[in-house]
Amino acid sequence: MLITLGSPPSDAETDAWHAVVTAAHVRDLPASVPEPSRAETSGKLRIPPVDGRNVHLVATARDGSYEGVASLLLFTDEHSRHAAFLDYLVVCPNARRHGLGATLWTAIRDELTADGRTSVSTVLELGGAGEAFVDSIGFTNMRPLGRYVQRVRQAVDMVPLPALPDGLRFADWPGVVPDERAEAFARAHEALRDTQAAESEERAPRWDVDRVRATARVIGERGGLILTSAVLDTAHDDAVVAYTEIVLRDPADTRALQYDTVVVPSHQGHGLGRAVKRHLLGRLSELRPGVREISTTVADDNTAMLAVNEGLGYRRERPAGLFQAKL
Repeated sequence: MLITLGSPPSDAETDAWHAVVTAAHVRDLPASVPEPSRAETSGKLRIPPVDGRNVHLVATARDGSYEGVASLLLFTDEHSRHAAFLDYLVVCPNARRHGLGATLWTAIRDELTADGRTSVSTVLELGGAGEAFVDSIGFTNMRPLGRYVQRVRQAVDMVPLPALPDGLRFADWPGVVPDERAEAFARAHEALRDTQAAESEERAPRWDVDRVRATARVIGERGGLILTSAVLDTAHDDAVVAYTEIVLRDPADTRALQYDTVVVPSHQGHGLGRAVKRHLLGRLSELRPGVREISTTVADDNTAMLAVNEGLGYRRERPAGLFQAKL
């Protein structure tokens, strides 16, 4: 039987959902990839993202236990009202080969059609059950990706902190951006948006101060933590000319997630991306010494970022892809 999870879910519903995603994680991913924490699962089920609304579907057994789960993000921004993102569709390993994945996909497709969506994307590991499944239902790998991992302490010890050009300085903050940096930080985000606009059907809305703050606030409300380092131009009212972000979905995580790294066009070509990422590594090791690794996802054709990450000690852990289906 299929049910739609209510919002907010009960503790029992969260536990049942978490049991499925954990079992699938253990079966489908390398042992080196840490399992999601219950706090991470709970946060994602309770708190929607800034620019969309979630639909959470569950396939239940006769005894009411969960055998499969799916989470769909329907974008609410006007530029992306045609699109959606399938966060995950997983079936418990002991319930596979009985059509539950197809049942969940049919319900998702009906939801997408009823809501007027014409495309849906997802990110998957290559070579596993997930790739075979999406191939069978009409998804195409639109962009090959790689999952990369860096050891924090090793990078801090081995890679010296680059000196910044004259007139530039570092700044750091946890959580929501301070008021005095908010407008400059939002303007720097627009540089990322301009790059993404040509690469994705899910065009992001314009970044303003409210959206910058709301995005960081959602991470905190989900129980996580975001750390940001930026490069400021002192000659231009401390304009943010580069920044990078690291996220812990659970403060107890030993592997952090690398979020965006951006250098505004007028300051590219001076090594600021590498400098700001190395600076944040040092701050992370001081503030969160329990974090041993950082994971990131980079497109195979993003040669500039691949070069930066290689210089900071990232190693390729496994291949992935951005898949898309037209409806």
